[in-house]
Amino acid sequence: MTVRVALIGCGFIGRFHSAAIRAVVSRGLLDVEYVAVCDKDAERARSFARITGAEATTDAAAVIDSPDIDAVYICVPTAHHKELVLRAVAQGKHIFCEKPLATNLADVEEMVTAVDEASVKAAVGLVLRHSPILTVLHELIQDATLGRLMAVVFRDDQFFPVMGQYASDWRKDVTVAGAGTLLEHSIHDIDILHWLAGPVRSVRGTTRNFAGHEGIEDLVVATLAFESGAQASLTSIWHSVIGRPSTRLIELFFEKGIFHLDHDYLGPIQLQKHALSAETIPEEEVQRRYLELLGLDGDEFQGMLRYSLEDYAFLKALTEDRAPFPDFHTALEAHRVVDAIYRSGQGGGQDVVL
Repeated sequence: MTVRVALIGCGFIGRFHSAAIRAVVSRGLLDVEYVAVCDKDAERARSFARITGAEATTDAAAVIDSPDIDAVYICVPTAHHKELVLRAVAQGKHIFCEKPLATNLADVEEMVTAVDEASVKAAVGLVLRHSPILTVLHELIQDATLGRLMAVVFRDDQFFPVMGQYASDWRKDVTVAGAGTLLEHSIHDIDILHWLAGPVRSVRGTTRNFAGHEGIEDLVVATLAFESGAQASLTSIWHSVIGRPSTRLIELFFEKGIFHLDHDYLGPIQLQKHALSAETIPEEEVQRRYLELLGLDGDEFQGMLRYSLEDYAFLKALTEDRAPFPDFHTALEAHRVVDAIYRSGQGGGQDVVL
């Protein structure tokens, strides 16, 4: 069936989704029609419309209520997610909502319940679930001969996203963003730690504010204990080194194996297992394995990797009338951990059991 799509929010992240939707449509990969783009800035909406051929508007409610729309992308600042999601649910529209789902756990729980009760299909922009390097890593660590996972070292740093290419000035406003680097950025990391290490049993953490924006932490140091017995350390930083790209360093220590990555999307994987010498899986091989795991043609999809395949995966699920992934429940698990880390920080870094 044809899926008629609208995008609400023509900012930084909206550009990436728009490019991916256009690629799906222009290549004829799926039966999708790009119908409308919406932004409160009329000229910004029109600029998207000129590129996409979609209708431009500033009225998000009219887009959601339109009978000509089957699915909406919600790519606006975090504080506005809940209102748009609940309106889309009420209109029976399928939803792709950027992360984090909301500024607080209670709102996320309300949104998840509404989606479940309406039986609409809803995905969340936890894009690292579609990362080639992390998908291949996840496959590699299923090797039972590695023994038990002992520890994960995870460092996530980027320049404060009010600067540079992001220019997301709203991220320094707690009434719009809700919080800082942990909620707005490292919710990705919490989700990936859950994916790699399993359910979280307890957390403890501290937050700090160096930049001075009220309620917007720019440093978080947290320890996560997993039900498996493994532990992880997470350091999340927003700094002012504007020339440094957003990056993540991830190290996994098993009883009989070690994995090292200093990329979060494309790049090599370094590993050493048992008594063998260290080896490197080069980026080209990571890409090949990723597309093979997804059952996709390398020639056809290679060029789309720069957008990630999360939009293809979401739209394909809709055209096949099945649930997309990662879904709102996946996001809810990450939000619960994030909330627990904040509560630990407010309590002086005490353990918080989930």
